[in-house]
Amino acid sequence: MKRSLFALSAVVIAVALAGCGKKADDQPVVKIGHVGPKSGAIAHLGIDNENGARMAIDELNAKGVTIGGKKVKFELLGEDDAGDPKQGTAAAQKLVDAKVNGVVGHLNSGTSIPASKIYSDAGIPQISPSATNPTFTRQGFKTTFRVVADDVHLGGTLGRYATGELKGKQIAVIDDRTAYGQGVAEEFLKAATASGGTIASRQFTNDKEKDFSSILTAIKATKPDVIFFGGMDAVGGPMLRQMKQLGIEAKYMGGDGICTGELPNLAGGGLVKGNVVCAEAGGVEGEQKAGMEDFKKRYKEKFNIDVKLYAPYVYDAVNVLAAAMVKADSADPAKYLPELAKTDYKGVTGQIAFDEKGDIKNGALTLFTFDGDKREQIAVVR
Repeated sequence: MKRSLFALSAVVIAVALAGCGKKADDQPVVKIGHVGPKSGAIAHLGIDNENGARMAIDELNAKGVTIGGKKVKFELLGEDDAGDPKQGTAAAQKLVDAKVNGVVGHLNSGTSIPASKIYSDAGIPQISPSATNPTFTRQGFKTTFRVVADDVHLGGTLGRYATGELKGKQIAVIDDRTAYGQGVAEEFLKAATASGGTIASRQFTNDKEKDFSSILTAIKATKPDVIFFGGMDAVGGPMLRQMKQLGIEAKYMGGDGICTGELPNLAGGGLVKGNVVCAEAGGVEGEQKAGMEDFKKRYKEKFNIDVKLYAPYVYDAVNVLAAAMVKADSADPAKYLPELAKTDYKGVTGQIAFDEKGDIKNGALTLFTFDGDKREQIAVVR
């Protein structure tokens, strides 16, 4: 009788740990995939993201996490998508083939959206820390989540701010034709026109361009009060520098893609105090600020660099996956996915809970400006 009960217990533990790999010492391994651009123009953001994932993984292992009656070992599988959709889908398939238990990523909407179908088909949960295009969570996939507000909220808030707080009447809009850049620019445009602004110029570039003289000259002729750019800091910085060279004094606005600690360096002296207004998807207020500041301090101690942008959201996303596994007492994606959908987690970026689409509930945005090389908070809005 004792032997049969022992055998039954062994079966129960084995089922609970389904999907975990095994170390040589028989310790179960939980594989967390991370994908971001670790090469290319925005590699600084991709590396920042992976650092956030590594920090979470190291802390989980130091703390010790028990799933299915055994202490597990979390392992990070990092992939580089270079911000390219084709490379992104290849990275996604590689993680699926490696039988990861969950994925955090990708950084860009343009890579997150095509990769999401690959993860969905494999039944592997995916949390993006930064993809804001609305399409990402509106494809009907049960495996797709994000921990930041989407472009409808981000672009809309900036559009209303442009005409309200900044009193913008003549507005120019530029985007880099990526899923992220185009999406946030269109939402900005809709909100700005609905609140009384006039789109005096609509221009396009790409995410690798460095020369904006022709489009900025055309924009200058319209005497804009506000110029909005939908894209990333690697393009936004040089654009700011060239605006200054051309004597364009309009306010410069953008989403979280330009709202980074690297923007002053990339602008090469093109920043004028208070001239830039950008929004980061996410934000903490009151007592939550202490948790974010503590995270930034620990991050710098670990990596000897400052947080660039999304690392706290990646950190939270990894911990959200782990918390769902613990609650389900299983690392098997099919078993912990229902718990992931019911997440109610207090992270360094704030309270995290998902709606029926996988979007974060009551998502915050933080508006920033710059004074020299220092980013300064304006307000947190919801």
